Amino acid sequence: MSASKKNKSHNVLFGLDTFGDLPTNEKGELYSHPQAIRQVLKEAILADKLGVDIFAVGEHHRPEYSISSPETVLAGIATSTKRIKLASGVTVLSSDDPVRVFQRFATLDALSNGRAQVMLGRGSFTESFPLFGYDLKDYNTLFEEKIELFAQLLNEQAVTWSGTTRASIKNIEVYPKTESGRLNTAIGVGGSPESVIRAARYGFPMMLAIIGGSPDRFKPYIELYKQAAQQLGMPAHPIGMHSPGFIANTDKEARDIAWPHYKTSYDRIGASRGWAPFSREHYLQEIEHGSMYIGSPETVAQKIAKAITALGVKRFDLVYGGGPMAAHDRLQMIELYATKVIPRVKELLKNG
Repeated sequence: MSASKKNKSHNVLFGLDTFGDLPTNEKGELYSHPQAIRQVLKEAILADKLGVDIFAVGEHHRPEYSISSPETVLAGIATSTKRIKLASGVTVLSSDDPVRVFQRFATLDALSNGRAQVMLGRGSFTESFPLFGYDLKDYNTLFEEKIELFAQLLNEQAVTWSGTTRASIKNIEVYPKTESGRLNTAIGVGGSPESVIRAARYGFPMMLAIIGGSPDRFKPYIELYKQAAQQLGMPAHPIGMHSPGFIANTDKEARDIAWPHYKTSYDRIGASRGWAPFSREHYLQEIEHGSMYIGSPETVAQKIAKAITALGVKRFDLVYGGGPMAAHDRLQMIELYATKVIPRVKELLKNG
């Protein structure tokens, strides 16, 4: 066997993402927001203990989610873990201040001994815009200007910047600095060509949010990123993906446990967006042919390995805990992912 084939599985990172959905206890009672945040801490500690590479938390400002400040939750996780990388998934830069985002994640990087990653994005919801006093008509301008400023901040030198969405900065140093000299930063992309080209233009790694349909449909975006980086003279970093899933001992158990919770979550969001109710048929279609990784460890491992091979990604994050799932089911899923799925995927990649 060639050295390249032997090492093919070793340069892929495996992570877990959570939006901090409110889980339920043994009696089926919904956790409070503080309880849910502490549950995420417990899950991250378990993931670190079992050897998962990355733990990412999202930012939302809705009642069904507990995490509105990813870096604060990650800071708590940092002091209770040893090796796992800590990422946002994503930080909504458009409705935040780039300087404060940099400072908070640079602080997290210090607390975690260099394990922090900020993943910048627009987010999948818009609640943060009116909450923090931004107008949605400025949606594109906000992100373009703020990512331009953030890219300058990453150089960790005096910054001079002017725009229309915040006060100008003239030759000002921003603190704290990181020990490495550059904060680990990536861009979360939902599938628009403009977002792909933007990631390439600023030289950021790209993380694809693949939440529906076949992963194969993202191949053109990966090629676009590589081509744009080459034309712009920027590095083409390894690309990652994240997709929702759930693991149990058998396919039937996993599907039956996850179904009502995913339906609850999908229909709650869909009610405000004009979506048709989530059907069991749609659910099963996504499991069989789309981007839901739900099943036994073997089933999920086979599907993850297939997606990694098809797209050539170097990071796979499983988004877990969709909807009001039982806390004990989430913990068991993390254990199965770490001890059964990840080793099996590595084996499949090595032998494939």
